[in-house]
Amino acid sequence: MLKTALKPRWIAGLVFAIAISGVFVLLSQWQFGRSTQSEVPASTTTEELKPLTAALRPGEFFHGSVADQMISATGSYDPQKQVLVPDRLNDGAKGYWIVSAFAVKDAPVLTGAGASAQTWIPVARGWVADPADAVAPPSGIIELTGRLLPSEAPLPATDPGPGRATAVSVAELINVWDVSSYPGFVAAGSERSGNADVGAVAVSRGGVKPLNVGPQPPAQKVNWLNLFYSVEWVVFAGFALFIWWRLVKDDYRRGLEDALDAAEAAAAGRKPEGEPDGGEPTGTSTNTSNRNTTDPKVQS
Repeated sequence: MLKTALKPRWIAGLVFAIAISGVFVLLSQWQFGRSTQSEVPASTTTEELKPLTAALRPGEFFHGSVADQMISATGSYDPQKQVLVPDRLNDGAKGYWIVSAFAVKDAPVLTGAGASAQTWIPVARGWVADPADAVAPPSGIIELTGRLLPSEAPLPATDPGPGRATAVSVAELINVWDVSSYPGFVAAGSERSGNADVGAVAVSRGGVKPLNVGPQPPAQKVNWLNLFYSVEWVVFAGFALFIWWRLVKDDYRRGLEDALDAAEAAAAGRKPEGEPDGGEPTGTSTNTSNRNTTDPKVQS
């Protein structure tokens, strides 16, 4: 069969089948890319600055619609309420987030057992590689802007040690600080006192790096119809090669059948030596004729 496949016409057919299969594979990749596209964000207003007190209320569930919202708030820090959260990356390097408690001015006050006189929110103020580079929060009235993010989950069965937290978890931090809190935290963008920049990055002189937390990418959705088309094009690519193989196989079988027919025809056409087609032996006929011609009895 290899000899049949190496015929010029089947080599040309193979090149054509491979070209067709390549086109089908490219179409499959295109359909696969279209099957996993990002969803269009439901809201495009997250970059518009909103007051924290208008975007979220303490004691309420943190809705996904307010995640990544840029917010502003006025209030003050308590220098005694600050922790470091380890295992945070900045340009590939591991370090710590500086997280401080921020008392929000004009925020609703929660009531009930254990509620504090003010409502607070954790603020991630910057990143440091060395805990010694962490700076205390600024004093006085602060104008805070940043990105509102949902609370993280604490790490179970983990003792972070004094002045540390396992995550930016409201559930963990309210127990450490003994305060009432919003159900999320803020990644600080700027901290100003009057016209002065009092953020951790500004006052540390290079020891603290900004967080630069951007909006989360939109969720991926799977378009099953495009995914089906992608698989379908792969099947077509394989089928093009199968058609070539089947045509070569049929040509090979026809060659075998033709060779067998020729062999059978040759076998049927062979005769014994001295016996021509359709008659008695030539020598017998000739002798009889001669005998009839020369025998005197026959002549009389």
